[in-house]
Amino acid sequence: MTSHPLDNPVWASLATHHVALAAAADGAARYEADVAPFVGVAAADARATAAVETLVAPGELAIFVGTAPPLSDAWRAEHDGPIAQMIRRARLDVPDGPATIELTGEKHVADMLALTALVYPHYFRPRTIAMGRYIGIYDGDRLAAMAGERMHLEGHREISAVCTHPAFLGRGYARRLIALLVNDILDRGELPFLHFAHENVRAKALYERLGFEFRADVRLHVVTRL
Repeated sequence: MTSHPLDNPVWASLATHHVALAAAADGAARYEADVAPFVGVAAADARATAAVETLVAPGELAIFVGTAPPLSDAWRAEHDGPIAQMIRRARLDVPDGPATIELTGEKHVADMLALTALVYPHYFRPRTIAMGRYIGIYDGDRLAAMAGERMHLEGHREISAVCTHPAFLGRGYARRLIALLVNDILDRGELPFLHFAHENVRAKALYERLGFEFRADVRLHVVTRL
């Protein structure tokens, strides 16, 4: 039976809309190191294992979502377990709130890196914004909240990097940003999806309140090449 692209989203993204951001080998691909730490494989087989070892340098962190190949003792496992994948099929009401802006420039990237280092470590890199559209809310010169688009596969767009500075929690900023992104993705004829760790109860509660549907658990396998 053919699997759904969302069962192997990194590979599906790197093989289609994000091919320009990929370094590829035989049956494997990765985002460039300054874009994202994600690596994808077409299948969990020995061919992919060999290909991945040509793509990831010693000392690098690599993250597989969904399909992951068998790896040798040349890798150290940092985490291996399920994460929740959710989708949203209908538009959302956008709550009132402060103005949002497109996050595009060098100053924005510096602010995004500072915020994600505080609350969303490992996943955001200097060129992550090349993956899609990112929007934010500022309070004076401080980036108070942000969210954006990450993986992009046929008919689907991932919402990611939903971050609120601890000083601005409880103001509905994340809800406002997510609603804007969901509506924009649906207006383009694509289906929004997202991932979160099961232990992140705040994220789970937010996404459930927003009417996201649980689709599946997918594997998150985080490794370091020794």
